[in-house]
Amino acid sequence: MCGAALAGGAALLLISLLATSWMTLAGFMLIAGLANSAMPPSTNRFLIRRIPRARQGIAFGVKQASVPLAALLGGLAVPGIGLTIGWRWAFAAAACLAAASGILAATPRVRATPMPRPIASSKPPGGTRALWVLTVGFGLGIFAATGLTTFMVLAAVTSGIDQADAGLLLALAAATSIAARVAMGLVADRSHRSHFQLIALMLVVGAVGYSTLALGAATRSPAVFVGGAILAYGAGYGWNGLFNIAITHSYEDAPAWATGFTQTGSGLASLLGPTTFGLLVTHTDYAVGWLAAGISALLAAIVILLGRRVLNASTARRPLTAPTARSDDASNV
Repeated sequence: MCGAALAGGAALLLISLLATSWMTLAGFMLIAGLANSAMPPSTNRFLIRRIPRARQGIAFGVKQASVPLAALLGGLAVPGIGLTIGWRWAFAAAACLAAASGILAATPRVRATPMPRPIASSKPPGGTRALWVLTVGFGLGIFAATGLTTFMVLAAVTSGIDQADAGLLLALAAATSIAARVAMGLVADRSHRSHFQLIALMLVVGAVGYSTLALGAATRSPAVFVGGAILAYGAGYGWNGLFNIAITHSYEDAPAWATGFTQTGSGLASLLGPTTFGLLVTHTDYAVGWLAAGISALLAAIVILLGRRVLNASTARRPLTAPTARSDDASNV
């Protein structure tokens, strides 16, 4: 966690000081991407080892809220820093925050405690077939959301919203996603209903939000666009923490491995999503791009429900002598 935070901060500082072309920016983003890939598995394993099971839902919700929090800070940075003293200062400020978090992660008080029980088997108990399906579903959901995180400000301006107000809209939408992720963490701690089914429901509602964005873009209606942005960000991008807690509960003997596995779906989606969305917008318009995002969200819901079915089937086929998850996992996932 410490190394990933410091490496990410270094990439931000290099962008602030030395990025003068898209090629140098891409090089520094490569460093940031490597740091980003190391952070989720380590933080997920850390939470599993340090947080009591009854509070892991809210812990994962708060942790995953850091992603839209970054978007919120980025949105506020547009009018507050980017349009005043310059965008490089925004990256410099972010580098300072990353360095501070890296130093804090190295202190003894936040180190992970020993595992409460030994790893019983090198083979994850949930099987890899279900994990492959869930990874695809996770990737499709993130694929849909990449338009939000990458093109929200530009799309809002195209829909008739002022540039500074577009940055504030991004901050407001991100705040909605933060609230949704924390709320879903509370639900995970207090409810024994299926986490994956709730994730699918949120993705369906998110698809409605994407469709509303498409309508706002097509009609150039700022009010409709704002409503779609809040709905898409809240529901279509507020399920990540719930997904991670469902995965870690399903693969308790290998939480870092399992979430690292599913994170590959997120990584590929983050690579292909903005490119695909950008090409669609270039050759058509934003309305088509948002409709495509809605379709991807619906497909994600279907695939995640399929993955849940495969996971439950593989769990039911395990012999009684094999290591098993806790008795309430089947109802939770």
